[in-house]
Amino acid sequence: MDPTGLETFWFILIAVLWVGYLFLEGFDFGVGMLLPVLGRDDAERRSVISTIAPVWDGNEVWLLTAGGATFAAFPEWYATMFSGFYLPLFLILVALIVRGVAFEFRGKHDDPRWRATWDTAIVVGSAVPALLWGVAFANLVRGVALDADHEYAGSFLDLLNPYALLGGVATLAICAAHGAIFLTLRTDGDMRERARALARPLTLVVVAGGAAFLAWTIGRSISNDDLNTIALIAAIGTALAVILAAVMVLSRRDAIAFGAMGAGIALLVATIFASLWPNVMNSSGAPELALTISAAASTSYTLTVMTVVALVLTPVVLLYQGWTYWVFRHRVGGDVGGVRTPLDLLPGPAEN
Repeated sequence: MDPTGLETFWFILIAVLWVGYLFLEGFDFGVGMLLPVLGRDDAERRSVISTIAPVWDGNEVWLLTAGGATFAAFPEWYATMFSGFYLPLFLILVALIVRGVAFEFRGKHDDPRWRATWDTAIVVGSAVPALLWGVAFANLVRGVALDADHEYAGSFLDLLNPYALLGGVATLAICAAHGAIFLTLRTDGDMRERARALARPLTLVVVAGGAAFLAWTIGRSISNDDLNTIALIAAIGTALAVILAAVMVLSRRDAIAFGAMGAGIALLVATIFASLWPNVMNSSGAPELALTISAAASTSYTLTVMTVVALVLTPVVLLYQGWTYWVFRHRVGGDVGGVRTPLDLLPGPAEN
């Protein structure tokens, strides 16, 4: 059965929510992973954290919205994915909790070992989700062991296959590069130059890792005789976007590089979702056991009500978050010792 218009709309909207999450939280993760690399002392590490302090928790709202939308619009997909991927999703949740606590607690005690411990928690709490989200999405494309009731029949180790691990490495590299480029836009002086210098090799790693993952993805589609034209176009667009980002980093065009890397993330998500269509979970065994969009969807009435709510509230959320980024758009200098809340990062009247 082909998906209806409402089912297709919500499949696309959930993809858009993941684009928003991975674009915004992607550079958050990158900043967290690079904290001890770019922050040579505690003052510089405070500066690095201050670049995302006003926005990191707001960025996570996109994940909550994507999860809630999946639960409401495609409950069968939600149930199958969250039960089958329970352990990796649990590890992601723990990592996000530890990371959030670390941001709040590292400045509560003026002791080098205390702060070093929480800095390590920030790095791990940023790297684990960046890796495991890639593993999870790659498994959706590759297909997992599903039984006739659309329940996951594999094990945790089955999810750690070479293709999925390559997807995890690709998203890890993208987040690290995205974070480094973000820091070139939000810092100044020597730290900005160090961030730019680090962004150069990281974007090259993204180009190499992304090319390998995309080639494998398209190769699997060709071998399975289910090549999707939209997925192919999105994959080519992803490759061109990350190559442009690498060229712009080398050319010191930081804003264009950041936009290009963001476009690469968006197109990568488009590649994944287009590769899934018309399924929400592919089956690694018999293709007929795949969970389709129509089989996973809620009733038409539910989707209609959700659509009305989404059309009303989504623009409000976008405007609010855009306003937040505009308010906290200024660069962070080297001295943030007086910062107690994100409002302390706002420039005074003389700096406007």
